[in-house]
Amino acid sequence: MTKWPSIAILVLAEIAVLSLWFSSSAVLPEMGAEAGLSPARLGWLATAVQIGFAAGALGFAALGLADRFDPRRVFCLSALVAAAATLALLVLPVGGAGAVAARALSGAAMAGVYPVGMKIAVGWGTRDRALLVGLLVGALTLGSASPHLVAMAGGADWRLTIALTAALATAGGFGILAAGLGPAHARAPRLEIGAIGLAWTDRRIRFAILGYLGHMWELYALWAWVGVIAAGSFVAAGAPDAEGAKLTAFAAIALGGLACIPAGWLADRVGRTGVAAACLSVSGAAGLAAALAWGGPPVVMVILLLVWGIAIIPDSALYSTMVADAAPADRAGSLMTLQTALGFLVTALTVQGLPLLAAGVGWPWALAALALGPAVGLRALSGFASAMQAR
Repeated sequence: MTKWPSIAILVLAEIAVLSLWFSSSAVLPEMGAEAGLSPARLGWLATAVQIGFAAGALGFAALGLADRFDPRRVFCLSALVAAAATLALLVLPVGGAGAVAARALSGAAMAGVYPVGMKIAVGWGTRDRALLVGLLVGALTLGSASPHLVAMAGGADWRLTIALTAALATAGGFGILAAGLGPAHARAPRLEIGAIGLAWTDRRIRFAILGYLGHMWELYALWAWVGVIAAGSFVAAGAPDAEGAKLTAFAAIALGGLACIPAGWLADRVGRTGVAAACLSVSGAAGLAAALAWGGPPVVMVILLLVWGIAIIPDSALYSTMVADAAPADRAGSLMTLQTALGFLVTALTVQGLPLLAAGVGWPWALAALALGPAVGLRALSGFASAMQAR
């Protein structure tokens, strides 16, 4: 199959499978109300996906699965496992240890979807890689946002949201088999665990990964808790609106996904580092502004969350593109998988820690703490630019 039909299939499959990511986060209030779950237990249901993904991605990277085997088959099998683990929530005790383990397994399986999808995408081009990976990150974002929309449609029936997202993931898993592999796709002839050492020895790859870690510090913490953040601010302002909070959460995530496409197009023309730095600067500023606006007029908070959501994600594709450009073609999949593994280890800390920090010092200070990520990311981009000039 030719380039753009294959990319279209890949994007649709990513949206479908990655709807599983926040399938439980989107219905946490309903699950918590039904089972009387504590905030800590609800936090573990969200964090387990991040931890599972990080562990799975480390395994995928070490074994070089995306580089040694047909990535479409790896993607398909991973999607089916993730869907089955999500469906297990329908029969396991709500919020129990088994449910947390099922979310972790779903996250581990999705390590064979998102990074493997990037391997497929970068195989279709070199000059327009930022756009190609941007399309994929946009798909990730829309997929992550979709459970909030499904949850709105399903109302209080959280089980319907779980079942629908699992069905979407199954369809996406089988659908990817129709996509083709591009002319720049390269397959590793054997397992070389030492190949991922390039993440440290190559300064370009090292700084690109560090920039990604700064970006990830705030990304999933916002995505996981944006609905709670919006709802809490509305309540503090004396204008509770649960449905409005869900709609704000969906829009904040989804609009960011749409922004990935023009950002990727622009980065291919003016440079990856400049566009990434602009995204980090705006997202950091929006987070600080949201901290100051907490409990104020709801319309102001909604606008700031939307701006934050739009700016927080488009640079994600650019760090992956930087790694793919610097890495040998037959190792790009493993190194991008390692990059995502490290990034999601960071998110496990912030997703779990953000509500705990908010409980201790309040949401305004917790939101302000997320700005540390963009600050680190901007410093890393400076190092990356210097490393590129030195070659």
